[in-house]
Amino acid sequence: MKPRVSVIVTAYNEGQEIEACLDRILEAVTLPCEVLVVYDAPDDTTAPFVEKYASNDPRVIPTINTYARGPAWAIRFGIDHARADVVVITMADGCDDPMQIDMLTRLVERGIVVVAASRYMRGGQQIGGPFLKRTISRLAGQSLYWLARVGTHDATNSFKAYDRAFVAEVGIESEAGFEVGLELVAKAKRNKRPVAEIPTIWLDRSFGVSNFKLVQWMPKYLYWYFYAFGLAFGPPKKSDPASREGSS
Repeated sequence: MKPRVSVIVTAYNEGQEIEACLDRILEAVTLPCEVLVVYDAPDDTTAPFVEKYASNDPRVIPTINTYARGPAWAIRFGIDHARADVVVITMADGCDDPMQIDMLTRLVERGIVVVAASRYMRGGQQIGGPFLKRTISRLAGQSLYWLARVGTHDATNSFKAYDRAFVAEVGIESEAGFEVGLELVAKAKRNKRPVAEIPTIWLDRSFGVSNFKLVQWMPKYLYWYFYAFGLAFGPPKKSDPASREGSS
């Protein structure tokens, strides 16, 4: 049976903790689904635990990203290898609420091309996390909502659902971190396509260390921030993911 939603979990050396993440997702999602756990190399500490989990649950698919290393490429690889018409991106750190995956999926099925789980709309909340990062994220989200009218208070959150046909239509150009979510919101705005949001409660990870690189990735976020306002016209197309298959 073709799944109704492909859940893409980007992971980097999560080790055994990935099992709790998968438990929560598969307990919460009631729709027919597949869960692609994407990591960059066979020796990632996540790999053996995902492979063991998959041997007992065929919905889980261990997925080695062969495009290039890093979160943006892992997300791109996962979307390109998803089978469902709707994809939901979530992290392996346990911060996102998987109970919302069904609702996100159904909104896309009704015609929304990007649905964000929003920390900053009424009913949403962010608990924990570095002060500077969450302050910048909130300011970016609120200004994009009120001034650029992008349709969500939380354009920077990675926890989103997408119409896979829309993603194929506009493409993904991000090659660095988690700015993919902001890029696709900005492209939906520029293409006059519908964006929606539902409130979410984000909880800071209770294990491990975040791999978010604020200083290194900030210029990428700023590019797509201004793009949403119509102040940038798209960077030149760079690497073709297909050309990277098997090169990593």
